[in-house]
Amino acid sequence: MAETTVAEVMAELAALEDPRTRVVNEKHGDGHGVNLSKLRALAKRLKTQQELARQLWETDDTAAKLLATLICRPKAFERDELDVMVREARTPKVHDWLVNYVVKKNPYAEELRLSWFADPDPVVASAGWALTTERVAKQPESLDLAGLLDVIEAQMKDAPDRLQWAMNHCLAQIGIEHAEQRARAIDIGERLKVLEDYPTPPNCTSPFAPIWITEMVRRQHDK
Repeated sequence: MAETTVAEVMAELAALEDPRTRVVNEKHGDGHGVNLSKLRALAKRLKTQQELARQLWETDDTAAKLLATLICRPKAFERDELDVMVREARTPKVHDWLVNYVVKKNPYAEELRLSWFADPDPVVASAGWALTTERVAKQPESLDLAGLLDVIEAQMKDAPDRLQWAMNHCLAQIGIEHAEQRARAIDIGERLKVLEDYPTPPNCTSPFAPIWITEMVRRQHDK
């Protein structure tokens, strides 16, 4: 089978572009107009193509970068390569997919977590916090949960939006997963009031940590 070229993929992405979708996405800081279900269908058809993924990432196109995260081989990236990529991932969705679909599955994830966690760039730091939240849920051994709560308590209130969101997620995860830290996590959330007024659709859980923690713990008990 002939290799798919970047030009062919970019032409497909251009054909999938929908102006209404772009308007919605741009409100969230994501500059593309491709329906994500259609993007995933394209990725499924292309299957894993590491070299093509690298080439798509090199374009300055948001939809192409998203597609790259779906067709790449996450374990094939070197540590320094991922460090550069996370600094290039400026739109929220690209950053989110890169961290969740690629970095989390890479053997250097823990090294990158430690190096990004206190990075002066708040978007890079938010990736470090996202990886820390994953560890809080799945591998809390050797994590200093009380220390994490100290940092959240001191810094979350005044953190830039993306970093604040990531720190708040970590706060909620600590409260949900670790009963011995729950009262303190809820107390920090109540005092800082971060995301207290966040508009939450019906049937969705508020990202305000005290509500989020309480609701998720209730669901666990109901199982």
